Amino acid sequence: MKKIVISIINFNGEKQTTACLDSLSSIVKKGYEIYVRIIDNNSQIPFQIDSKRYPLLNISVFNSDKNTGFSGGHNVGISYAQSINADYILILNNDTTVDKNFCLKLFEVIEPRKDVVAVVPKIYFSPGQEFHATTYTKNDRGKVIWYAGGKMDWNNVVGYHVGVDEVDKGQFNDIVSTEFATGACVLIDMGVLKKSGKFDEKYFLYYEDNDLCMRLKKYGEILFVPNSIIWHDNAGSTGGSGSNLQDYFISRNRMLFGMRYAPIRTKMALVRESFRILMTGRKWQKRGIKDFYLRKFGKGTYPLSK
Repeated sequence: MKKIVISIINFNGEKQTTACLDSLSSIVKKGYEIYVRIIDNNSQIPFQIDSKRYPLLNISVFNSDKNTGFSGGHNVGISYAQSINADYILILNNDTTVDKNFCLKLFEVIEPRKDVVAVVPKIYFSPGQEFHATTYTKNDRGKVIWYAGGKMDWNNVVGYHVGVDEVDKGQFNDIVSTEFATGACVLIDMGVLKKSGKFDEKYFLYYEDNDLCMRLKKYGEILFVPNSIIWHDNAGSTGGSGSNLQDYFISRNRMLFGMRYAPIRTKMALVRESFRILMTGRKWQKRGIKDFYLRKFGKGTYPLSK
C-alpha cells in the first residue's frame, strides 16, 4: 500500500482549511493511504482540529512559531513525508475543495509511469470566484477553468495558465505534458524530490513552484491530468489579486527566477525593467526590486501581520 502525504498550509484561514478538509474526507482511496499534514504558519489563533471528525485522513498539525511562507511551510510537509517514508506528496492549497476522485485519478497516472515526476489536476474557479464572475451563467459557474496546464513566457518571465477564464466544454480533456505545475495542487514523486531538492525558501511566496518544476523536469515529465478535478478560490489566502503582498513578492521573485533560468537577452531586459520599476513602480513593487538587489530573500522586508 502506497503512502500519500497531503501538505496543507493554514495562515489565519481556519474556515477555508476546514472546508478543504471536509471535501477531502470523501475522497476515494484505492492502492494508497492518505496522511494529511497541516502546517499552521503562526496564525493569530493556532489551528486546531478534532481528528475524530476526519477518521480516514490521519491528520496531524504542525504549529510553527513563525510564518515561513509557502515554500518553508510545505518544506515542513515534505520533511514529514520523508519521516514516514511516503511515496508521494500532494501539495494542496487550503483555499481549494476537491472532487472525491481527484487523488485517485492523479495516482493512476503517476504510479505506473517511471518517466513522470509530478501530476497536476484540472482546476476550476470556485463558483462566484471567477475573475469576471458576472459574465458567466449559473450553469457555467463551477466549470470555469483556472488551470489546464502551465506555460512560461520566457521573453517576459511570466507563467500563465492554459485555458484560464474559459468554460470547460471538453477542450482540455487530454493528458499532456505541462511546463509547470501550479503549487495550488500537485502530486510529486518523493524519490524524485529527494534528488531535486525541496522548495527554495528564498522565494517565500510566488515563483517557488516554477523554480521547483525547473528542477523536477531534469528527471522526467510533469503531466496535466484533466479527469482529476478541484476548485480554487483565486488568491483566497493572499488577499486577492493586485495586493501589496503580490506587488512585493512577485516583483522580487520574478527577478530571482528570471536571473536563474531565463535566456541572457531576457536577463538583460529584466535588469532594464527593474530600473524602470524603481523609478515609476508602485511602492511595494519598488521595495521588492530593491530587496532583490540587496539579496533580502525569504520574508524580506514585507510586514506580514499575524
